[in-house]
Amino acid sequence: MDDIICAVSTPFGRGGIAVIRVSGAGAPELCDKVFRTAGLPLRSTGGGRVRYGEIYSGDERVDDGCAAVFRAPHSYTGEDTVEISCHGGVLVTDRVYGAVLAAGARPAGPGEFTRRAFVNGKLDLTRAEAVIDLIDAENDDALKIASAAAGGALSRAVEELRTRLVGLIAAAYVQIDYPDEDLSGLDPAAAAQKIEEIRADLARLLDTYPAAHAVAQGVDTVICGVPNTGKSSLLNALLGRDRAIVTPIAGTTRDTVEERCAAGRVTLRLCDTAGIRDAGDEVEALGIGRAEERLASCELALAVFDRGRPLSDADRAFIALLDPAKTVIVLNKSDLDPAISAADFPGFDHVAAVSCLKGEGIDALKDQIERLFIEGELDYGVPMISNARQKAALDRADERLRAALESLRAGATTDVAGLDLELAAGAIGEADGRTVSEEVVNGIFSRFCVGK
Repeated sequence: MDDIICAVSTPFGRGGIAVIRVSGAGAPELCDKVFRTAGLPLRSTGGGRVRYGEIYSGDERVDDGCAAVFRAPHSYTGEDTVEISCHGGVLVTDRVYGAVLAAGARPAGPGEFTRRAFVNGKLDLTRAEAVIDLIDAENDDALKIASAAAGGALSRAVEELRTRLVGLIAAAYVQIDYPDEDLSGLDPAAAAQKIEEIRADLARLLDTYPAAHAVAQGVDTVICGVPNTGKSSLLNALLGRDRAIVTPIAGTTRDTVEERCAAGRVTLRLCDTAGIRDAGDEVEALGIGRAEERLASCELALAVFDRGRPLSDADRAFIALLDPAKTVIVLNKSDLDPAISAADFPGFDHVAAVSCLKGEGIDALKDQIERLFIEGELDYGVPMISNARQKAALDRADERLRAALESLRAGATTDVAGLDLELAAGAIGEADGRTVSEEVVNGIFSRFCVGK
């Protein structure tokens, strides 16, 4: 945190301009060694000002451009920051970046600018994660969810829940903390009522997760089945291009093939897998093992069957591996006379018929997948949870609130229930980063690109 860091914050390659971001105490003074103006130097420039000048590497003029100065704490990182804009050529950008490093800055790590913003209290962890989602957004709906979270909608909702919970904890402990004062603590019935109200609001927040996650993060989706049912053909049909090799030879796909595509407002993180059967060789066995692992851990399984042939013993063994709650049965080759139908899959509510060869039924399949995760219109005016880390933290909070409520209903005093309430407050604190571990923080910021 004491170092001055720098990075190229624009994409690598040719462009109109490139931006080199420099942050840390003394950043303007360091940049004066590189950026020379005809007027006031950067060290004497106020925050929110831009100066034109020439850019030097040692005594050699490299380029001309602009330098924007931001003063602590009124900057993205909360530190003194300079953003140098030069021409966007590959070589000139590298020379300017190298000149700043030679002046005494060090290269920034992935997400280090945003991490400094988090450490300096400019944004909490939910807003930091929203910045990643904003950058990665692939459709308008994902952009709206990320923009609302980056603007603090989720942070404010989490903080409001935590504030109410802290107040409840204080009321629960008041008689213990001040036994000599004439203070009336919170009676168990009133405490139970307040916990129920907090749980109700928390439940409404948690209910936003399936749709928001499917839109913003994408659904981990596995295309699976026995060999030669059309799994790779389905991947190609969903993508609208030939991504996977398709042959009539069983066992063509031996490793996972991963891509992303849209199913309406839902983003699918697709994984085409090896056909599940008794392996013919060691390489195929490795591919089948990976397929079974992905099937067990995925959020959605597209289980492909050849509609033109009856179910085989291999098909039935494969069906036994499927979880009906997260499976769509895809009956491929709908252009052929049917040998099987939805009736052959009792317990599976989601069945679709497609012809990957002719492209028939693919749009209907996408619509069906969208309806699994989103019902009706999304309300972007309410806070939404889009990532699994936040949901897990709030789920733990709800578990502790439920435990506190059960204690009160079993006749415990409010101070006893207060132990679970404290754990609930800690879990809520994990959602916005108040009590999160260093390991989790490192994991989050490792997802950022260098320069952000």
